Amino acid sequence: MDPPSFRWPRYVWFIPAALIVIGTILNILSPRDYWGDYQLGAAVVLAGALLSLRHTIAAGAALVLVELALLIKDGYFGHAAGTFSLINAVFTALVGLGVNRVVARHGRRLEAVRSVAEAAQRAVLPAPPAGIGPLAIAAVYKTAQIEALIGGDAYAVQETPYGTRLLIADVRGKGLGAVGTVSVLLGAFREAADRAPDLVVLAERMERALVREASSREESLRMEGFVTAVLGEIPAGADCLRLLNCGHPSPYLLQGDTVSSLDPDEPSLPLGMSGLGAPRAEPGEWPFPAGATLLLVTDGVTEARDRSGTFYEPASRLAGRGPFRNPDEVIQVLVRDVERWTGGPRDDDMAILAITQSGASAARRPHPAGR
Repeated sequence: MDPPSFRWPRYVWFIPAALIVIGTILNILSPRDYWGDYQLGAAVVLAGALLSLRHTIAAGAALVLVELALLIKDGYFGHAAGTFSLINAVFTALVGLGVNRVVARHGRRLEAVRSVAEAAQRAVLPAPPAGIGPLAIAAVYKTAQIEALIGGDAYAVQETPYGTRLLIADVRGKGLGAVGTVSVLLGAFREAADRAPDLVVLAERMERALVREASSREESLRMEGFVTAVLGEIPAGADCLRLLNCGHPSPYLLQGDTVSSLDPDEPSLPLGMSGLGAPRAEPGEWPFPAGATLLLVTDGVTEARDRSGTFYEPASRLAGRGPFRNPDEVIQVLVRDVERWTGGPRDDDMAILAITQSGASAARRPHPAGR
């Protein structure tokens, strides 16, 4: 296999070749000292680190052949200095091959780790259904690190006797502890969504599950751990939606080319903080007409910063870009815009869930947004 599974830009392939050409020219112009040997050696090592085994062998062979041709041309072949120079060229080629094999081995290990992480993500955070009745659904999860596939953000959509219920959440912290909390959170949501008569009861049952899970942790983690979340409910056949915001960034409603923030009158405390004794707020209700899209995000979107440190604001950035045909288009536009806004790596994972009220039964189709 090629050393890295990651594809380098095409121009990287030409760097070793360019160094070989430069080194050869320098050696021709300086037959006494061979100033270009440094460029030739660097070409082979770079080829080993960046390119495939075949390209590394080609670079090593080019190095040895160039060195041999120059030694014969300048009359050094057969002399001690020429012999040592040729041995150095062969040794450098072998070093390049060694580098290539080490990088390839680590690449295989990384692929194995990524496959395990991907399987874990599919088990913990499966893709939501592409459609429930008149609702078209899409979701995406983007990690801050390209090597990571799982983290502390979560989403879920489930058809229940009370309508379609949804969740988006952000667990405080990172690493395996956050993944474990996500697993408990989603399990509690799936279990309680079918039985809880309203969103407040649903939130309380999820709260109890999180408190039980936190009881086995160290005291510092138990006191500081919490989950921000938005719980939603879209009654079957209704053109409205109910949202219970538990300390999470507000969702957005996209209608035509307008975007409005669905801010709660009274937000609830994040889940996992029932020890403070504050009562749970009541859900808010908003119209959800045909053609409208409900957009829910985690703080990886709202706290993304540009080079000047300004936070990303979905309402202003998406305004005027509609109407959007489906939730997949909303997500694609949002992800591209956030990437342009940050201009580089993000500091946090981001999860995005979009639900469009199509007004007609949505045929189930393969989920295009993926993770």
